[in-house]
Amino acid sequence: MAQRVLVVEDEEDIAFPLVRTLEREGYEVSWVDSGQRALDDLSGIPADVVILDLGLPDMDGLEVCRRAREAGYEGAIMIVTARAGELDRVVGLDYGADDYLAKPFGLAELQARVRALLRRTASGFSASGDPDPHGLRVDVAARRVYCGEQEVPLTGKEFEVLNILASQRDKVVARGRLMADVWDENWYGSTKTLDVTIGRLRQKLESVGVTDKIVAVRGVGFRLEGAAAPSTSSAPSSADA
Repeated sequence: MAQRVLVVEDEEDIAFPLVRTLEREGYEVSWVDSGQRALDDLSGIPADVVILDLGLPDMDGLEVCRRAREAGYEGAIMIVTARAGELDRVVGLDYGADDYLAKPFGLAELQARVRALLRRTASGFSASGDPDPHGLRVDVAARRVYCGEQEVPLTGKEFEVLNILASQRDKVVARGRLMADVWDENWYGSTKTLDVTIGRLRQKLESVGVTDKIVAVRGVGFRLEGAAAPSTSSAPSSADA
């Protein structure tokens, strides 16, 4: 069955290219132009991913995000908006969004973000749809991480690093991006802070049997990958990261 994407956008000249592009990718796509219609749609046939504009005619997209999460929606929510400020991005994530894309954006980037979100929401479940007892599951809205049904206790920074890596699963995330997004783009301390955090994350995930691995790519950054994913070398220790 095709994965379902709900596009919530009131501007037709933006919505139509999105819908056509996603349909060409093989997704089942629905489009609504208001917040209430989005909530009504999600209460009927839940989507795997919601692409949500903030500037809707009847209510703010953040309110749609909040209500959807309160109603039990567990799929991925990606906010797209002309509000490019750091505060808006943080607020959107606090309301339960999984990703944030500022307008104007390229369709290729949006496609890549949707694929990453679908991989993340699918991780933590076996092919039969049952929870994988060793799978990693990130609950962004609750800021909690699970190995199967067991919660992995993480600090705020550990969660934020893992959340970024999980959102880009199987892709390398640059050290600079992690430092800028988790700490601050104006951080002047040692980047060893990131290495220490990665080391603690590895220990905590391994201690509960998570099969996903955080792999260091020397001189570039880090990648979260499944235990069965191909790799040319074993993951180095945090001291080598």
